[in-house]
Amino acid sequence: GAMGLEPLLEAWSCFRRRKFRRCAELCSQLLERPPAEQEPDSEYSTFQAAWSLKTRALTEMVYVDEIDMDPEGIAEMTLDENAIAQVARPGTSLKLPGTSQGGGPSPAVRPVTQSGRPITGFVRPSTQSGRPSTMEQALKTSRTALTSASGGYVRLGTASMLTSPDGPFINLSRLNLAKYAQKPKLAKALFEYIFHHENDIKNALDLAALATEHAQFKDWWWKVQIGKCYYRLGLYREAEKQFKSALKQQDMVDTILYLAKVYLRLDQPVTALTLFKQGLDRFPGEVTLLCGIARIHEEMNDISTAAEYYKDVLKQDNTHVEAIACIGSNHFYSDQPEIALRFYRRLLQMGVYKCQLFNNLGLCCFYAQQYDMTLSSFERALFLAENEEEAADVWYNLGHVAVGIGDLNLAYQCFKLTLVNNNDYAEAYNNLAVLEMRKGHIEQARALLQTASSLAPHMYEPHFNVAVLSEKVGDLQRSFTAAQKSEGAFPAHVDTQQLLKQLKEHL
Repeated sequence: GAMGLEPLLEAWSCFRRRKFRRCAELCSQLLERPPAEQEPDSEYSTFQAAWSLKTRALTEMVYVDEIDMDPEGIAEMTLDENAIAQVARPGTSLKLPGTSQGGGPSPAVRPVTQSGRPITGFVRPSTQSGRPSTMEQALKTSRTALTSASGGYVRLGTASMLTSPDGPFINLSRLNLAKYAQKPKLAKALFEYIFHHENDIKNALDLAALATEHAQFKDWWWKVQIGKCYYRLGLYREAEKQFKSALKQQDMVDTILYLAKVYLRLDQPVTALTLFKQGLDRFPGEVTLLCGIARIHEEMNDISTAAEYYKDVLKQDNTHVEAIACIGSNHFYSDQPEIALRFYRRLLQMGVYKCQLFNNLGLCCFYAQQYDMTLSSFERALFLAENEEEAADVWYNLGHVAVGIGDLNLAYQCFKLTLVNNNDYAEAYNNLAVLEMRKGHIEQARALLQTASSLAPHMYEPHFNVAVLSEKVGDLQRSFTAAQKSEGAFPAHVDTQQLLKQLKEHL
């Protein structure tokens, strides 16, 4: 460290260089000196400066950008009182997958997630699990969807234990909030501390309400903070009022993004789109707004429109990972693997070095017939896999490559390895069943398909395969029931239609 620096200056320098722990330690030392007055009261005391700086350092250590964090816990999903219309018009709701006007990708080409949406190119906190319709489904959804949901906020509570071995730095229960609300500079630092570090939304809201009153409702910043508190408390209509009021006073991109989050949580994607487009008139070419529009189109299965907006994002920022990944996956599923390859290679040049990227490179190389690169990409993907779920995806895709080159024994082993890594992999059960059918093992195939369809009722393949299998062994009634389920999952599937037609003649 710098010798002989005034301790407060050194602390400030640490803060500037993002050495928050060291900064907090230095401030703690300053705060331990017996000050003339124990309260950060007199206008510019060292005590007050150190107190404020420590508050900010502790906040920064656990800061999570609220705009992107949008996990829904089980509670919010199942106990949602904000259900407005039970049956929304097509194209106006995010909760009804498959409502695409632009003729979204068919499930035959593009795989779907748990909630029945096409897979996008990028995992975001809010889209990981989609909305389970029942509690049962919410609990059954893959383990990751639940933990990632509350993970972001849980960490914040525990962080306060780490930073001070001798109890919390600020004792919220003994704090006179009204006094701090009179001091705007301190109040803002204190609010961020209570909101992010202590994760105590109620006290944060009380402070913000007092402070906005003290500012005679003229400070837009406080309105945004009150809006954030209401949002976290699930009071979406109140949050909407605050954000709108803040936008009238001060036009800010962040406030637009917060307001859009409210509309999405109220399942009003069309309102959110309008809001984003009005925002673009005032902030032309703003990447976060373009990205917001693209994500909504993607959620509503309108993939081609989403791709157009992602292209606009790249015109503004050609290193935008999410846009590159989504356009890449869109090309891949539109049967243009060699174009997708260019986008993924671009990510590689930018230094994205992840299992998923090499997995996608491997698939693109395989389907673009660049076989020399295929296996080395998958090898690297396996080497970089951070958990069993990721490894399972790679083995599953290797199984497809094996089917493609006609090595069914290898394919069988790859799908088995998929299940070793992730026992809930419905697609792998389905594909193993097909391989068993080819060997003539009817009972094994049926058991595997049973598992697949119970794990993923939204997939049409297991239902269709059960229908074909049952028809082969002469169990027409079971075949008919399964074919109807397949039709439900994918109405436009030609083979299902033909099978149903044949069965209706027989039954």
